[in-house]
Amino acid sequence: MTAIETKTFTANDADAAKSWPFQEARRLIRRMERVKKKDPVIFETGYGPSGLPHIGTFQEVARTTMVRRAFELLTGRETKLICFSDDMDGLRKVPDNIPNREMLAQYCEEGNPNGGWIRFGTPVSDIPDPFGCCESFAAHNNKKLRNFLDSFGFEYEFISAAQKYKSGQFDDAIKLILKKYDEIRAIVLPTLGVERQHTYSPILPIGNHDGLGKSSERAQVIHCARIVDKGVGDGQVLLQSFDQAGMPIGKPFVHNILSGGCKLQWKVDWGMRWFALGVDYEMAGEDLTESTKLSSRIVRALGGEPPEGFNFQLFLDEHGKKISKSKGNGISIDEWLTYASPESLAFYGYQAPKKAKKLYFDVIPKTVDEYWTWVQKYRDQEGEKALDNPVWHVHQGKPPVDAPPVSFALLLNLVSASGSADPNVLRGFVKKYRPDASEAELAATDAMIAFAGRYFDDFIKPHKKFRAPDAGERAALEMLSARLKELGDGLEENDYQTAVFDAGKAQNYENIRDWFKGLYEVVFGQSDGPRMGAFTRIFGAAATAKLIDEALARA
Repeated sequence: MTAIETKTFTANDADAAKSWPFQEARRLIRRMERVKKKDPVIFETGYGPSGLPHIGTFQEVARTTMVRRAFELLTGRETKLICFSDDMDGLRKVPDNIPNREMLAQYCEEGNPNGGWIRFGTPVSDIPDPFGCCESFAAHNNKKLRNFLDSFGFEYEFISAAQKYKSGQFDDAIKLILKKYDEIRAIVLPTLGVERQHTYSPILPIGNHDGLGKSSERAQVIHCARIVDKGVGDGQVLLQSFDQAGMPIGKPFVHNILSGGCKLQWKVDWGMRWFALGVDYEMAGEDLTESTKLSSRIVRALGGEPPEGFNFQLFLDEHGKKISKSKGNGISIDEWLTYASPESLAFYGYQAPKKAKKLYFDVIPKTVDEYWTWVQKYRDQEGEKALDNPVWHVHQGKPPVDAPPVSFALLLNLVSASGSADPNVLRGFVKKYRPDASEAELAATDAMIAFAGRYFDDFIKPHKKFRAPDAGERAALEMLSARLKELGDGLEENDYQTAVFDAGKAQNYENIRDWFKGLYEVVFGQSDGPRMGAFTRIFGAAATAKLIDEALARA
């Protein structure tokens, strides 16, 4: 069992903390003082299960939890986190990264060349699971997200939109939306194009027809029907479908919008959720900045108060494109966890949330090493410095005590140099380098060794490209090999690092970095590599000299 570092903090420590979760928590404190609401204080995150959960989904829960824990420390108040799944949303696009895509196509909305609709999307909670393991596509994605959140230890209440709508628990809020129908429509219309204004309705009927009288075997979320008479009866309304020119199409139809008979348009749904669930804090991506403002106006129209929150920047793939659950670009949660721990993933999300960051496989080694560096720093920190350490937030106040005695980057180079990802071989190198390492530190290393082996096989080995040395590099490498054989094993890493520098200086490199770059490319087959002093001490002086000799013999 991993030992955890527990520290006691005073009110003054919390008040002095300056990290962004504490800053957000103070903004929430001011809101709670203004609205004078009783506990619990409600935090919310939202998720659309029309595609597989991606890292952005996880990070939203992780970051919200960081603010929640900071708020609890500052106030001592009771809190609750809601993880809300918008699984009543109609499927608009079949994701690229799922099996049996052709099966889902019949449930996806489809337009016609004239700008109308051939069919509307079916709620994702009513679509069969293409993976074949759950009762619906939404249930599969919900389960996948919950399993991961549970494995990380998040405390939350999961809420399904389908369950809330169909059980009637949102009926009172829907009735209020109906009462405020024209007011809410007037709020939204100026943000829409002219054609969409003609068809827009805050309340979207769900039925086994297309809104034009044509029946369907499956439910559809109808986007072109507006309410023309709100007073037909309890929950019964009269709707009329319109084309994009504003002309009525089909006949008016009566429809019950309660108990799952409708889905609110998502910006209205967002505001309704804040109102109905009493949400006090929710963050969102910067692409939803204007939508946040619009939903805030809607919740005020309902008589509520918008939650506190901020708009974070989005994760980008290696090409600088926004990560999309339908495209499946970027890194999935499962992919990150193949090569690194969930703690390192949370650490990556903690850093500069208001700055857009590329999220691709190359960031993993650096992120892992930075995470463990902060774990080591936490041991000696107290008060506000400990509270501002990222690992306090990543581990909800209980970071681990023991860190691996070697870096992830060094392990990758050991795998490369030794030609082996065998945990026993690599553990032997680590014990040789740090004979005083505790069993707990070695246990932390074992997990990282497994990650390093997989990462090397998938991302480094396929791209290794050795080159021949030029005359200066050859002379420097020959000198270094001879010097390492002379020094032998068992010295301090600074002794070996000095030998590397001396070999480069003897060839009069203007920029010593050029010497190191050449060393890495010739000996390791990559443009960057380990700190050679530490690598030589752990791998062995004789073994490193042999590695150099083999590289020279290849040329």
